[in-house]
Amino acid sequence: MQTTALPVCSIGVFGDDIKHFWMGELSGLVDIFPILEQPHRQNFYTLLLIESALGEVQVDNQCIRLNYNAKAIIIKPGCISKIDLNRQAKGHVICFTEQFFLLRYNNNILYQFSFLRREADSNIRLRDEELIRWGQLINLCSEEFMKGESEAETVLRSYLNIILFELDRRYNPSGFLKIKNMKQEKIQQFETLIDSNFRLNKMPSYYANLLNLSPNYLNKICREETGQTAGDLIRKRITIEAQRLLHYTNLSVNEVANQLGFESLSYFVTSFKKQTSQTPEQFRKGQS
Repeated sequence: MQTTALPVCSIGVFGDDIKHFWMGELSGLVDIFPILEQPHRQNFYTLLLIESALGEVQVDNQCIRLNYNAKAIIIKPGCISKIDLNRQAKGHVICFTEQFFLLRYNNNILYQFSFLRREADSNIRLRDEELIRWGQLINLCSEEFMKGESEAETVLRSYLNIILFELDRRYNPSGFLKIKNMKQEKIQQFETLIDSNFRLNKMPSYYANLLNLSPNYLNKICREETGQTAGDLIRKRITIEAQRLLHYTNLSVNEVANQLGFESLSYFVTSFKKQTSQTPEQFRKGQS
C-alpha cells in the first residue's frame, strides 16, 4: 500500500519507556506492532535474527524472501522497510539507537562493522549448525533485558557488541574494518553530513567547509578512498532517497522533486535518469 506520507518510527514505538534499546521475539511481532507491516522509515538499527520464518522483508528496494531459512536481516537508520512474516516465525528482533552503542565507546565504531555500512547488503545467511550457539547468546541478552537489573544497560551493550562482531565475521570473513587513516574518517564524516543535509545542500563546497577542508582536497580523498567524486557521493545519496519515495509513496514525481529540494522538475528528471538510466516514472512502473 502506498501513501503520500511515510510514518517515521523512533524506538519509542515499542513502548513509552523505551529510549535506546529493545528486543523481543519474532513470533507475533507484527500483530503487536502493526506499523512494522506497513512501509515506514525508522531512525534506529534493527537486527532480525531469524531461526525459521516464512514471508518476506523489504528494505528499500531489496526484497528478502524467507522460506524457513536462517538469516540475519539488518535495517539501518533512514531505510524504508516493511516486515511480512508468518505469525509462527522463530527468532528475535533487537533494536538499538546509535546513541546506545556510543555510550560504550569514545568514538563511533559502528561504521567499522562491514555489514552496517550504507552500501552493505541487508541480509546475512546464518548456518544451521551455528543456531544453537546463536540461541544461547541471544537468550542471555534477552534474559538481561527482561530482568532490568542494575547495570543492565552496560551488560546489554557488551552482549550487543559480541552480536555485532559475530555478524560481521559472517558478512566479512576478512575481519573487522580498521580505520586506517584520517582520510577514511573524513569520508565517513562526509557521508554522515550528506545524510543530514542533502535536501538543502547539494554542493561539495558546503560539506568541505563543514569538514574544514578545501573542495579540491575533499574531492581528492573521495576519489582515493571510494573511486567517486564528492559530487558523485552526494548525487548517489539523493538518488537512493528518490527511489525510496517513488517506490513506497504515491507522491507525484513533481512532489518527490520538491521534497528533495530540486528547483525544477526537469532538472530532477534529468539527474535521476543520469544516475539510473531510467526516468522516475519508468523506475516507479518497474517496481509495481
